[in-house]
Amino acid sequence: MRNRGAFGVREVIAMGHGVNAQTVAPVGTLDAPALRMPHWPSSLPQDDTSASGAVSPVSKAKNESVLRRVALSSFLGNFIEWFDYATYTYFAIQIGTAFFPADSGINSTLLAFAIFAISFIFRPLGAMFWGSMGDRKGRKWSLSVSIFVMTGAAFLIGILPGYSSIGLAAPLLLLVLRSVQGFSAAGEYSGAAVFLAEYAPVNHRGLYCSLVPASTASGLLAGSMAALAMKLVLPEAAVEEWGWRVPFLIALPLGLVAHFIRTRLEDAPAYKKTQENGGKDGDSVQPLRELFSKYRRRLLVSIAATMVNSVGFYLVLTYLPTYLTSYAGLDAALAQGITAASLLVYIALIFLSGKVSDLVGRKKMLQAACVLFVAFSVPGFCLLNAGVLPFVIAGQLLLSVILTVNDSNIACYQAEMFPTSVRYTGAAMGSNIAYVLFGGTASFVATALIDATGNGMAPAYYMIAICVVAFLILLFAHEYSGRSMDSID
Repeated sequence: MRNRGAFGVREVIAMGHGVNAQTVAPVGTLDAPALRMPHWPSSLPQDDTSASGAVSPVSKAKNESVLRRVALSSFLGNFIEWFDYATYTYFAIQIGTAFFPADSGINSTLLAFAIFAISFIFRPLGAMFWGSMGDRKGRKWSLSVSIFVMTGAAFLIGILPGYSSIGLAAPLLLLVLRSVQGFSAAGEYSGAAVFLAEYAPVNHRGLYCSLVPASTASGLLAGSMAALAMKLVLPEAAVEEWGWRVPFLIALPLGLVAHFIRTRLEDAPAYKKTQENGGKDGDSVQPLRELFSKYRRRLLVSIAATMVNSVGFYLVLTYLPTYLTSYAGLDAALAQGITAASLLVYIALIFLSGKVSDLVGRKKMLQAACVLFVAFSVPGFCLLNAGVLPFVIAGQLLLSVILTVNDSNIACYQAEMFPTSVRYTGAAMGSNIAYVLFGGTASFVATALIDATGNGMAPAYYMIAICVVAFLILLFAHEYSGRSMDSID
């Protein structure tokens, strides 16, 4: 999976500058030769210029190296977050057995999922904190500290003694660590998007920011595949005793790599310019107060746009294996395999959709996704309900392709719609409010609707309703693509 993710970063850099991907050095090699680009974007600092105003080779190589590291660090943070998400859900049975008493009379797996769900409550609080600090102290500061806290909490879960060793302290500490993860992960997705958007060339911003959803899907795929591999390789007793802990232990070294890269980056010129214009004391800024006093309408648009992403991503790429097993009659392993294939298609197409958004605009792409989901959600779920393998594959691929039209744009659009002084806070608040209200509840709502109506098409109708609301709100939104980040006010 690491190779897949690295390929995605290389492709974005190559596509964004019209060069062959084979000429791009591996992103994991920070001192690799510079990319061969015909023109470097003016959004990056260009200190060493000749008398004619041309950028010197030394400065160009430096700028290219900076953008590679920004792209890699942004990719890694979300990859780790969703790698952890996948491993927790796939090892929920083993986690429940380890941290809850067997004779409690309550399903231990259900309790493990309850702790997982509770952690979502802390995401808006984390968005307020990391977003505010990202606007006051810098994007680099928030992203460097949050990744360290998030992966540190995951590592501690991996070494946390179980109920048999420390009793009730085990589930309580698990709850604390999961809450810390939810709190610290709240600024990761939006912060990575803001960091990339402020560094990216104006006419390739959508392409660069598509790395953010690609990293999310890559982490989800890698986590699920890691869990599946461990269950296949290790005896069941070993998985239950210690095997489930391994993916959580891996999070820390990955986090240290991302932390190391981020601490050696500088905030983008657009942010520095705002800080200089506002005075040297960045702590004098009150981004939360400014957001809610001046940009409430944009925040509502951000939430509406993220509704489609939240419900769509959780339904299509995380809930469908359960749906296919419970309601379409497919074998669990087969259902998971189809979803894994859909994730690969999603990752491949997300960059293409991001590139298209640079040509037609983010707002049009988001609206197009709403229209496509309204038109094809019912046909897609009809194919899924058929229970015939070719139809099931076609149905999930159809929904996954439509999802890329939305998801490739949402991270970039959230970063673009707010001015620099509140950009991190606005993007983080918009996405996390939507994730808590709609993303974290998507699977529950879909299951509840099916149980209440007896209609397996209920999730499709729910998706349609979400898209209709989002489309109507987006009618009043503005387009920001093609504008420099420091010109948005």
